[in-house]
Amino acid sequence: MTTFTYQERFRTAKGVFDENTERTIFKLQSQELFDELVSPLEVGKESNVFIASKDDKKVIVKIYRVQNADFKRMYDYIRKDSRYEGLKNHRRQIIFAWTQREYKNLIRAHRGNVNVPEVFGCKNNILVEEFIGDDEPALPLKDAIPAYPHQFLQDIVTEMTKLYKSGLIHGDLSSFNILNHNEKPVLIDFSQATLIKTPNSEELLHRDIKNVLQFFKKIKIEEDPQKLFKMITGKE
Repeated sequence: MTTFTYQERFRTAKGVFDENTERTIFKLQSQELFDELVSPLEVGKESNVFIASKDDKKVIVKIYRVQNADFKRMYDYIRKDSRYEGLKNHRRQIIFAWTQREYKNLIRAHRGNVNVPEVFGCKNNILVEEFIGDDEPALPLKDAIPAYPHQFLQDIVTEMTKLYKSGLIHGDLSSFNILNHNEKPVLIDFSQATLIKTPNSEELLHRDIKNVLQFFKKIKIEEDPQKLFKMITGKE
């Protein structure tokens, strides 16, 4: 049986659980996607991420904040996505579409064998996905420098190539949203990922490459961004 014990604990601290969000949490619990929220993992600019229990395992529950998320920035991104043509510029509608977009992007990436969390379900402003880690959550690359950074960079490029072949560009890739799990990269945070046919997709890919290489430059590894662009896309 599930309870709201943990939800009540985090509501005051994080301001996440408005009435509609509580109903959505209860609905997802009723669908047995998770049992209860266990502990907060990350507070982001637009979402709060929690570790939740599911039977004897852990899952991740990502809750986009409806009241104070930057929905205008979200709308600027999502309106260029052909999957969301006709979306109205209304806060709640945009945030729900933003959550659904991350869900769809993760499904697409997973089908393309990209190393991403498996996604289990999505409703309104809440996404439930695979917990990446062993006993503890895997750390982002910025906090877990790989033992073999040259190989790790090569592995990131491999994942970006598979993502591109799946028809997607991450659009916000950096050392903050690449996890180092047992010396292998796992790409996360796919709400900004866009189709390669989107007009500004190559610009976003160049930015992803630049951001990734900025991290590796700090640890004395440099690579030609144009070379990586060609490796990922097959284009000059």
